[in-house]
Amino acid sequence: MIAAAAGFTAAAVAAPSLKDAYRGDFVVGAALNSAQIADRARSDAIVKAQFNAISPENALKWENIHPQPDKYDFTTADAYVAFGEKNHMFIVGHCLLWHNQTPAWVFRDENGKLLDRERLLARLRDHIRTIVGRYKGRIKAWDVVNEAVGEDGSMRPSLWYTIIGEDYVAKAFEYAHEADPDAELNYNDYSLENPAKRAGAVALIKKLKAAGVPVTTVGLQGHYSLDWPTIPQLDETISAFAALGVKIAITELDIDVLPPATKEETAEVTLNVQSDPALNPYGNGLPDAVQQSLTQRYGELFAEFRSRKDVIDRVTLWGVTDYESWRNNWPVAGRTAYPLLFDRACQPKPAFDAVIAAAQNPAR
Repeated sequence: MIAAAAGFTAAAVAAPSLKDAYRGDFVVGAALNSAQIADRARSDAIVKAQFNAISPENALKWENIHPQPDKYDFTTADAYVAFGEKNHMFIVGHCLLWHNQTPAWVFRDENGKLLDRERLLARLRDHIRTIVGRYKGRIKAWDVVNEAVGEDGSMRPSLWYTIIGEDYVAKAFEYAHEADPDAELNYNDYSLENPAKRAGAVALIKKLKAAGVPVTTVGLQGHYSLDWPTIPQLDETISAFAALGVKIAITELDIDVLPPATKEETAEVTLNVQSDPALNPYGNGLPDAVQQSLTQRYGELFAEFRSRKDVIDRVTLWGVTDYESWRNNWPVAGRTAYPLLFDRACQPKPAFDAVIAAAQNPAR
């Protein structure tokens, strides 16, 4: 098993690993923060021993890599790609176009007025060609468009959509393909297991594919809870997208064990719910019964992923340890979350063993 809180010992590195357990099924990834990318986080040993794919939490988002019109900052992104190459990992770029974490200047001219369609398209093309071109052949897959569909299945009324129109999605994929014709190009979204949103995303991908737009993969973010989605809901969703001729990736997997803060299943990062002690019941540790539920949940999810390995080529956890998870502060500031396979002391949780066991059982 995995040793002291400071990280893996040499003996622990020889323990069963996620990447080896699922070798031949799919790659298993983790999202890295800036400290991990710099190889100065206590969880870096876990990353190197356990995973063979990586995604960046924030290093490639517009506000970080292209903060001003005439300024790109590749410092952290370069280090991220170098980390992946040094450790022989499948490197994912996340993400080229999103309605969040995009500076306000992107949509406005020098006088502060909204750009017209052609100027915004030109700005988008420059951004994508610069970044994808820089890492051509090194970053193997890109989350090209993130979260373009609303909860009701209609197109999200972002400034991208308002200024350019629905074909902004197609244009982003075209620009990425121009910059690196060999890269996998992904559409990435959350809550696609909900019927209305899934129907909207299926219609979007079907339309893109019919027009020859080079969409290769649909990313199901996988921000799940202990009881949502059900395995039949997940399987139905995987089948719906696979029928369109695309691969499936589970791109941001974590499991919320806390009381729901909203009525809807969502991962909208701008959501902010007022603090309430009832929403943070496990500040001093996770009760055994909840730990067991999390363990069972991870086991059944990975059993499902493995049963669909014909169409799933990557499963990425959104973070490495509970300490680093974004869920600690969303949508309620200060909550103590337990969504991942490794705890705050860098120890494997029982859920880790369940995931390893799921790889050793006969596929369904």
